[in-house]
Amino acid sequence: MRLALLLLLAGLAPAQSTLDSKIRTRIRAFPANVWIYAKNLDSGAVYSLNGEERVRTASTIKLPVMIEVFAQVAEDKAKFTDAITLREADKVSGSGVVRELSDGVELPLRDLVNLMIVVSDNTATNLILEKFGGDAVNARMESLGLKNTYVLRKIRGDANQLKAASGWTRFGSVEENRKWGIGVTSPREMVTLLEKLEKGEIVSPEASKEMLAILKRQQYTEGIGRRIAHRVASKSGSLDALRSDVGVVYTPRGRIAMAITVDGMKKTDYSMDNIGNILIADLAKVLAERL
Repeated sequence: MRLALLLLLAGLAPAQSTLDSKIRTRIRAFPANVWIYAKNLDSGAVYSLNGEERVRTASTIKLPVMIEVFAQVAEDKAKFTDAITLREADKVSGSGVVRELSDGVELPLRDLVNLMIVVSDNTATNLILEKFGGDAVNARMESLGLKNTYVLRKIRGDANQLKAASGWTRFGSVEENRKWGIGVTSPREMVTLLEKLEKGEIVSPEASKEMLAILKRQQYTEGIGRRIAHRVASKSGSLDALRSDVGVVYTPRGRIAMAITVDGMKKTDYSMDNIGNILIADLAKVLAERL
């Protein structure tokens, strides 16, 4: 009923009905749960499948973290040239390259932000969270009208080399919230962030444009960017049972902002051909072609 109402309001019920049919056919036998929210930022057409529900973020929470950095720089509370010292104790496993650098090296804040997004660097993310605090990120999201998007703590690393949980935010300190891991959001709220960036409404038009440029350089393209020939600005996330991707696809038909999460997969597989990556790629292509 909710989807039918969205289609009716958009005035595109026949085409959207075909879109919904294609998506539901693709996910019908998929052995995990799927959440989708997508919007054509030029036509206003929307597609949602459980898009209002909360989901684990994995590394897509790094998008809100980046936004907080740009906001504090604009407020003169920090500079992109600020040097942050890397200590051996700061290093965590998983994605990224900062953990390979020497103990005591000083890294500019701008470099850490770029690495956090472009190669999804976990250690860079933790260094940024140490400097700015997850509570500041959460307050910023609330100021943007988002009620489901929160950082919970620092990243512990991959499953084989987990560190003790640390850097808990106020939201993350609540026991019932800890099931979300490092962060929680909804697909709709991630699309809201992407739309605000495209409109130049986050921090400033110049800052929004720079953040989108960083997202366009993101190197993990196994999901949204896998089957699409158009430009993509995106941020992906991975956990043992989860794959998530949020981004904007720049098509001739319009800018299609989308957020897709797959969670509950039984088999742990960190290859490019993880079934969650393949599903997200297929769904993104359908949304880019039909929304």
